[in-house]
Amino acid sequence: MKHILMLGTGGTIACKRSDAGLKPVITSEEILTYVPDSKRYCDIDSLQVFNIDSTNMQPRHWLAVARAIEEHYDRYDGFVICHGTDTMAYTAAALSYLVQDSPKPIVITGAQKPIDMENTDARTNLADSLFFASNDRAHGVNIVFDGKVIAGTRGKKERTKSYNAFSSINFPYIAAIQEDHILFYLDDKPECAQVKFYHEMSSGVVLLKLIPSMDASLLDYMAGHYDAVIIESFGVGGLPSYDSGDYYRAVGRWTALGKTVVMTTQVTNEGSNMSVYEVGKNIKQEFGLLESYDMTLEATVTKIMWILGQTKEPEEIRRLFYRTVNRDILWKS
Repeated sequence: MKHILMLGTGGTIACKRSDAGLKPVITSEEILTYVPDSKRYCDIDSLQVFNIDSTNMQPRHWLAVARAIEEHYDRYDGFVICHGTDTMAYTAAALSYLVQDSPKPIVITGAQKPIDMENTDARTNLADSLFFASNDRAHGVNIVFDGKVIAGTRGKKERTKSYNAFSSINFPYIAAIQEDHILFYLDDKPECAQVKFYHEMSSGVVLLKLIPSMDASLLDYMAGHYDAVIIESFGVGGLPSYDSGDYYRAVGRWTALGKTVVMTTQVTNEGSNMSVYEVGKNIKQEFGLLESYDMTLEATVTKIMWILGQTKEPEEIRRLFYRTVNRDILWKS
């Protein structure tokens, strides 16, 4: 029988009603009492790492979860993390970079309604997660939600209220869970994987979402406060070429300072390709901008945070950015 550690971090699954609204107060130990049948296939211990609304999640919290996994890694066969849904995709991606090549499963789950409510998805999601974490073929960092298993770097919350809140972006689901059966679509557990833990992330990363007519002076302001900017552009990717040429000069200032500029797209599916249009191709080539291609925004953000925690050297940043980690990027040039 597998030995699983469940880590509590808060979120809706752990919430109770208060006069000010839902607040995470249910402990990880109490959460486990709602899934007694899970003891049929695994022994479960619990650990409360913190108990917060996931809106308040920051890199230091991701590091705390990764540290807790590292400290208990040799004692358990798998890990299940109860988490709020709002930033779950960011946490799953962040843990994919902080805990790499794990032969043991690290599962992130949560719920759209608290676990103590009569009509809730919490009990099913948690039971599915413990069941998946107990499977011999499970490995690495994944989200388990609404019967779907999603690679940690490919998840995105696309619905605010429905139980099928998460989708896998630009990548197939890893598996589906139905009652006491797991159907694997991808079954590629490495035979000799050696887990690697990382202990640094940078918070000096900012996102700029373009809208028509946006002034490029925002980029100049950000350059004084951040080490990397991710520009969420239109369509397959590009920067406005207004008559003033402001974006061209602003990006030039970023690169002259040795800072990182990453281009991505506002479109959820199918990724970017800056080589298609003049507004993307020329500026990418001249300044050597990084491009996220088929990566999710959540993976792009947390990967740059992880990379900047390891190095500030531009060529090493580029090498690490285009190295595939937990299925995060398939299309790259």
